[in-house]
Parts: sequence; structure tokens; C-alpha cells
Amino acid sequence: MAKIWVESYGCSASFADAEMISGLIVNGGHTLADNSRDADLNLIVTCSVKDATANKMVNRIKRLKSRPLVVAGCLAKAEPKSVEKFSPNASLLGPNSIGKTLQVIDNTLLGKKKVELEDTDTTKTGLPKVRLNPIVGIVEIASGCMSECTFCQTKLARGDLQSYRLGDIVRQVSYEIKDGCKEIWLTSTDNGCYGLDIGTNLPELVSKVSDIPQEFMIRVGMMNPMYMPKIKSDLLKSFENDKVFKFLHVPVQSGSDKVLHEMKRGHTAGTFRDVVKRFRSKFPRFTISTDIIVGFPGETKQDFESTVELITETRPDVVNLSKYSQRPGTPAAERIQIPVAEVKNRSKELFDLINKIALENNQEWIGWSGMVLFDEQTDNMVRGRNFAYKPVFVGESVKVGDKALVTINRATNHGLYGQIAS
Repeated sequence: MAKIWVESYGCSASFADAEMISGLIVNGGHTLADNSRDADLNLIVTCSVKDATANKMVNRIKRLKSRPLVVAGCLAKAEPKSVEKFSPNASLLGPNSIGKTLQVIDNTLLGKKKVELEDTDTTKTGLPKVRLNPIVGIVEIASGCMSECTFCQTKLARGDLQSYRLGDIVRQVSYEIKDGCKEIWLTSTDNGCYGLDIGTNLPELVSKVSDIPQEFMIRVGMMNPMYMPKIKSDLLKSFENDKVFKFLHVPVQSGSDKVLHEMKRGHTAGTFRDVVKRFRSKFPRFTISTDIIVGFPGETKQDFESTVELITETRPDVVNLSKYSQRPGTPAAERIQIPVAEVKNRSKELFDLINKIALENNQEWIGWSGMVLFDEQTDNMVRGRNFAYKPVFVGESVKVGDKALVTINRATNHGLYGQIAS
């Protein structure tokens, strides 16, 4: 029996992988360490989506390699040579190879480097897990995607779309709920294309999960806009269920159709506009989250202004803003790059606009009263989510897992603040 420290970074799919890796570790007779200093072996589930993130992973690998080390996740699969450069003896475990977790760990504990990067997992439903949050069930519905984005390294790590069977997912969600979860996250590399390889689709999955009789909430994870025209009418219908958070994460990346074409995104700015218009028309209080990349190679000032115009018009509640960074192995990395100072200036302009819109959107909630499901303890407050997945903070003595009636009396660009209504 060994004590193993597991830490994870990146998207919700990476956190789901970490939960399953931890479950396999415990089922295999090992224990989870409370910190890396007390561990016999360290395991890090990595992310490589951005340059800054990859640099953070390298720094963590350097710090963790004083003990036997397993590097799992996207960086291990997409850039194994980078990992080996900084930790030659580390074992490697790919994001679609976690069924090999115990073999990799046991070999590493014996001083033998083990590399398992091939896609050997046919599904990730039904695997044991140790949850990062006891009331949040992160359920992976597929691996990989159908896109060929020129800036993205995730495809190199997670491969082509492999949707998991609808019935297996419903059974997994049912298990999560019976085990105490109040909030279910349906996650994958791209939820928008779920099921297109097995004769089903995301709206059908959302409807089937909503039919599970217990009381819980569903967060539908990130979906790329290119698949929305096919499914948006049925998806609107599936979102009518009160169990579904009125929330969409649809990464548009740019407001310029020229840039989107060069990114090989497969959609236009108009596609995103239409999604926002349709969902906000049907559901007056609806949270839109998106992603923007500033400074993609070839982005002109006019292209950037098109992005500013799109954000000003659609007024998303959340924008994950990134300065473009070259990721090894991607086509965009080979193109002429925009000067760093120019990218920085554009990013600052957009950052200020995003924060202004977020604050104005959140201020519209002041005076609202409604039920909030509390899902996380922060330093001195408890955070919950209302029906539109807005973060709601209260200072009263509620516990994670509670639901309570809250009245909002203050807002910032990051969230809503209120008190329990008597």
C-alpha cells in the first residue's frame, strides 16, 4: 500500500479524470495523501490548452519530481517530450488511458518508467471515483471532438469524438445522485457534437437525464457553436425542464468571420449571435458564457473591432479572455505572430469592456429573490448557484448541499451577494 498525492488542472473533463484516477487508486489498495510532501508517489493531471498553463504544468512537474512521479492528462499526451525534458524518469498516462492507472502507478513505485498514451478507454462511465466536491457529480459524456481548430492542442491529446452510450450515462448520473450529488455536470471536450457518431444528440441526452426522478440540477458543459444550428431547436426544448440550469458555455473565439475561418472553427459570428438571441428570447434570465482569443495570427485591427462589436452587442455574462499563445504541433503556431505589445493592448481594451458588461448584467439581479443551491465553501462565505447558474455568495451559516431562499442586495462583475430570506 502506498500513499499517493493527486492534483489536477484545466477543464471539468480533467477534473473528472482526476476523480476517476483517485477512485482507481483507492480501489487498488492504495491511499490518497493529504499533500505531496507525505506521498510515496505524486500524480498530476495536466492541461496544455494555453502557453501559460503549460508553463505552470512544467513548474509543478519540477516541484513534484523529487518523488516517483506520474504525469497524466493532456500535456503528457500532446507533448511527451516536453515532460521528459524536465522529468526524464516520470511515467506518462494519457487522458484516454486511465484504465491503466494502477499498472502505471505500480511500475513507477518499483522504479520502472511506464508510458501508457494509447487510447485504450472505450468509456469512462462506471469507473470508481473520489469526488473533489461531494455534491457535484462530474459525468463525462464523450472523449475527443470533431473539430480541427488550428490553435488547439486538445485534439492532439484527446483525439476524435467517441460518444459514450446514452443509457450508460443515465445510469452514471443516477448513481451520482443516489450517492448524494445535488448538481450534475455533463462534460466533454465538446458537448455540442455529443452523439453524432452513435445516432443520438445532446438534446436527447439532456431530456433523458432530466427524466431521472430525484431532485437535482444539471449543468450542460461547453459546446462549440458550429453544431448549434443542428440541435438548437431541440436543445431549447430540453432546457425548459426546471432541472436544467439556464446556462450555456458557447466559445465564439472571435467576432471576425475571416479569423474564424483561419481558426477552422466551422461557424460564423452570426451563428453565435443567433444562439444568444434565441436562448435569451425564450428564457429572459439566461447566462451566456463564451471564450475569446485576442491576437490570433493575422488578426487585423478591423478583425479585433469586429470582436469588440460582437461582445458589445451580445453582452455575454462571462468571457474567458485569452491572449493567443503558440501551442506546439498546431498549424497556427507556424504562422507569423502579432507583436506582443499589440496583443497586450487589445486584450486590455477587451478586458475592460468585458468587466463593464459583467457588472451591468449582474446589477440587474439586485432585488431578485429565489432559491439557491449552495455548492462550495469559500474563505469566509458560502457560494451557491441560482437557476441561471449565477454565482451567489452569502455569509450566513448555510452548508454545502443546502438550498435556501436568497435575496440579492449587491453585485460585482464576479457574482451576486445576498442574504438568506426570512
